[in-house]
Amino acid sequence: MKISEIIAKQGKSLSFEFFPPKTPIGEDRLLERINKLEAFSPSFVSFTQHAGRNTLEKTKHIVRKVHDVANLTVMPHITCADPRRVELQQVIDYYKESGIENILALRGDPEEYEPGIFDGETHFRYATDLVKFVATYNTFCIGVAVYPEGHMESANLAIDTAYTKKKIDEGAEFGITQMFFENYYYYEMVDRFEQAGIKVPIIAGIMPIIDFAKVERFSEISGVELPIPLITKFEEAQPDDVLQMGIELASEQCLDLWENGVRYFHFYTLNRGDAVTEILNNLASTFS
Repeated sequence: MKISEIIAKQGKSLSFEFFPPKTPIGEDRLLERINKLEAFSPSFVSFTQHAGRNTLEKTKHIVRKVHDVANLTVMPHITCADPRRVELQQVIDYYKESGIENILALRGDPEEYEPGIFDGETHFRYATDLVKFVATYNTFCIGVAVYPEGHMESANLAIDTAYTKKKIDEGAEFGITQMFFENYYYYEMVDRFEQAGIKVPIIAGIMPIIDFAKVERFSEISGVELPIPLITKFEEAQPDDVLQMGIELASEQCLDLWENGVRYFHFYTLNRGDAVTEILNNLASTFS
């Protein structure tokens, strides 16, 4: 089922992001975690695609497998960096023939690839170009990334909003935010989008802090603000306390979003379903 249709029907959305496992054992463990998270009736699950040998093939494999064995709507990520433009139609055809109805169209992180990869010739230059291409199929519901604090390469928020509007105009039907830790940025972004005529659902991307060093690294790469009190709290914490602190912080963040009218949530699981399970159990009475 198309994600835009699910959201329109339910009026809310709960979803999870995973990355493709590297080994058969990892795949079995991931399928067990996905099976446990099915108890929360997710609207969809998504699978990332990053740089690296055979990463695209791993994404295609796990997407097809979960689609075939689980009662779930599955969405693969596709980046401008991989596959090359001449191979893109083959990948899109594979997903179409597999019964996939949703695609998250991304440019990809430049840090993961060699300089100049987004040249507009061998590879598409921008996610907008990829959205436009996928939209020609008239088959998929297309999602895109949006940035509460603005994309690092955007000169200002007005330009960032204009680029987002272009992706929507080319055929994207919903957005999923980059992680954020100050809800103010999400609220301000939604207001900005509404003023620009962007009316599609904007799903809040939630990153539970399971590994603080990793989140700190992600934040630095992507230009996401980590509030000073949060940094201090986690730097002073005992290692055994970090997981529970991250669960409590994400639970509080989601509760604030819910109380302010947000009904769309996407959890970046890092393939750790245990933390997300605890967060959702904390919010069971709210999300019901």
